[in-house]
Amino acid sequence: MNEAQTPETPPLDAPVTTPPSAAPKPRPAGRGLAGLAVLLALAAVAGTAWQGWQQRQALHEQQTWQQQLDSSQAQLAALLAAQAQLGTRLEQLPSAAQWREREQLLASLQGEQQQQTARLDALFGKSREDWRLAEAEHLLRLAALRLSALQDINSAEALLQAADQILHQQDDPAAFASRQQLARDLETLRTLQRPDRTGLFLRLAALRQQAEQLTPLQPLAEGQGGVLLDLAEQEAPDSPFKAWLQTLSGYFRIQFDAQEEVRPLLAGQGLQQVRLALSLALEQAQWAALHGYSAVYRQALGQAEEILAAHFNAEDPAAAGLRQRLGELADLPVEVQVPDLSDSLATLQAYLARRAGLREAPAAEEQP
Repeated sequence: MNEAQTPETPPLDAPVTTPPSAAPKPRPAGRGLAGLAVLLALAAVAGTAWQGWQQRQALHEQQTWQQQLDSSQAQLAALLAAQAQLGTRLEQLPSAAQWREREQLLASLQGEQQQQTARLDALFGKSREDWRLAEAEHLLRLAALRLSALQDINSAEALLQAADQILHQQDDPAAFASRQQLARDLETLRTLQRPDRTGLFLRLAALRQQAEQLTPLQPLAEGQGGVLLDLAEQEAPDSPFKAWLQTLSGYFRIQFDAQEEVRPLLAGQGLQQVRLALSLALEQAQWAALHGYSAVYRQALGQAEEILAAHFNAEDPAAAGLRQRLGELADLPVEVQVPDLSDSLATLQAYLARRAGLREAPAAEEQP
């Protein structure tokens, strides 16, 4: 190694000198300014945000006021249109002079109407109550007619109740006797037996249909007994005359000691006539059942039974059943003893006469 490159080493005995410590550097003034700038920036951001919020609030309020303004304008337009319509209708209304003229005309019409009403009352001599009482009398007459002609108890009861209701609405003590007699007749009607005439009519109609299907007496006679069969037995077994008599005895029977009446056989037109007569008899029984004619009803059923016995086989189950049903229906009642409503009609007419007399008495006193 060269001497030039060898570092110089101080001698060991030489005193060591230490360098003086560096003095503290003063803080720079830029840090305070940076903090102040940050604070100012934050304040600016907060101010900007506050200002934006205020603007949004103002815009929202402006929109709300605009909507309210539009609604108010629409209401104002509707009010103006309604006002225009009212103005148009007011223009169409008559004037005060026209109103007075119409009031005078209405008063004149009312006066004429009152005069016409008075004339009608004087002409007919009946008020509304009198018309109602006349209706009650008509209802009572109609009930009496229904009972006497048709024995219709249900209709007569309804008519009497309607007449009694009219007298009840009058609230007149003088009508007590008439209402009392009506109550008696009503209770009598309610206790009457009410035959089922409609049911009888329908049953007889069903029997008429069954009668159309009945078969007449069979033309073929029984093979036992009879003169022809006796003659055939007397012939020889191989005799052709015997075979002829046996064949003939199936169609003809000669009996000298017959116990039953010989009746003609029905066929063709004769059968149709018998069925028609039976149908007419049952139809007559239907009519009598509806109108409550007991004698005609039983006579018609008896005639139908006679036709069945005379022209149809008694051993036929259909004919025997039909005769049995006719006998059962003949025992059913179709007529009842209905009350006489003449007393109720007389008491009502007496009440109407007394009422008319009381109304005419003051009018006679007013005349000079």
